[in-house]
Amino acid sequence: MTDPSSPADDGPQVNWRPLSSRERRVLGVLVEKAKTTPDAYPLTLNALTNGCNQKSNRSPQMELSPEEVEDTLDSLRAVGAVAEIQGAGRVAKFRHHLYEWLGIERLEVAVITELLLRGEQSVGDLRARASRMEKIASLAELQTVLDSLKQKNLLLELSSEGRGQYVTHNLYKQRELDELKSRFEAFLATEARTASEGPSRSSSSSSSSTSKELEALRSEVAELRTLVAELQTTVNNLAAQLE
Repeated sequence: MTDPSSPADDGPQVNWRPLSSRERRVLGVLVEKAKTTPDAYPLTLNALTNGCNQKSNRSPQMELSPEEVEDTLDSLRAVGAVAEIQGAGRVAKFRHHLYEWLGIERLEVAVITELLLRGEQSVGDLRARASRMEKIASLAELQTVLDSLKQKNLLLELSSEGRGQYVTHNLYKQRELDELKSRFEAFLATEARTASEGPSRSSSSSSSSTSKELEALRSEVAELRTLVAELQTTVNNLAAQLE
């Protein structure tokens, strides 16, 4: 699948800044649609608004008006993250410059986009979801991408490394970031308390077996999510061709 939003040599070179929740949603949708429905990209204002408000692959759900999306586009254009072009019939369309704006590569873009659209998530879920845009063969390959994003100060680790690690992007404004960290610290404290009140040592063998079975099930679920995401991409492409 050809991504029409891939970076050009003469693209804008702009340093990134934290984004509002609306800016993250609009930018994330532009990248997502460029990768999953390239024939329908760049997007009109109406198509972009629909993408921002769709129920699947979004957290939290939003109900943005075209006017709100247009205002958000203006702020993103002002910092070089988005550009307006003239479409067929002189209809205005919009494209992103995320490659250049963040200074990242193809797989990094897919990962950041999923985080922009959904926020914090486990690395297992992240691999499955990002694979609908760019194939990520394994958690080891994803970890390489995450390490690169960390070096660029674009990724935040919310828990320790491992299969169940939670991560998010680093494009939050400070108030949102403080609230997120506080909320997640409470979540981790609850998880630790639950673990400390778990079964006695006499049942450790059974617990170990159950844990392994749970990890296997999680792995299977992640693979199924990847398959579903790939099928959804195929359906989206067919729908775009029929429009």
